[in-house]
Amino acid sequence: MKAFLSNKKQLAAWAGILAPIIFVKSFLIEGWLRPGYDPLSMYVSALSLGSRGWTQISNFLIFGALLFVFTRGIAAEFPDGKASRGGLILLTIIAAGYFLSGPFVMDPMNTPLDQATVHGTIHGILGGIVFLLMPISIFVYWRRFRIDPQWQSIQGWTLVLGIICAAADILFTVVSKSPSLQITFVDWFGLIQRSVIVPFMVWIFVFALAMLIKNRQSQ
Repeated sequence: MKAFLSNKKQLAAWAGILAPIIFVKSFLIEGWLRPGYDPLSMYVSALSLGSRGWTQISNFLIFGALLFVFTRGIAAEFPDGKASRGGLILLTIIAAGYFLSGPFVMDPMNTPLDQATVHGTIHGILGGIVFLLMPISIFVYWRRFRIDPQWQSIQGWTLVLGIICAAADILFTVVSKSPSLQITFVDWFGLIQRSVIVPFMVWIFVFALAMLIKNRQSQ
């Protein structure tokens, strides 16, 4: 039974390691290769549009699936105590949000609300939920890491990445709600969004790598 749990955790850890690498690498390369795409001003989800949109749609699906696999390992790693339930629920919701963001493609940027499609509206709702929960999930696990001797080695990384993710998320939310700020930051929407996404992806990678190392050392 112990060997089974260890293998399960290692498989889940590899899923957590690969998920952010694949996701970020995919949208960076596709954004660089896509004609007319500006990563500084355009959202990652905008890569789901057009004849090559399948690349980002697949990227969402793959990341969501791999993150869900990682959550199963987290459930085995933290059966009780802080973050054992709340953190797991948050990451599961985030995984589902990313996965569903694939088929529910966003509308082109600057589409008026009265012209929004059903799939574009759903994508926007999913994005709002995911962006709200990403920094929260980091801090939920930080509370566990800072008091758990086995995980204190990454509590500093977790705190720093959580602060960056939360600060960028607040800026992103404020700008998106203010017409005057939208005019000021219109050329930087993509960069601000990535400032939320990338720290979260780095945190998932660090978390998963620590889980892999910890379980290998315990064998």
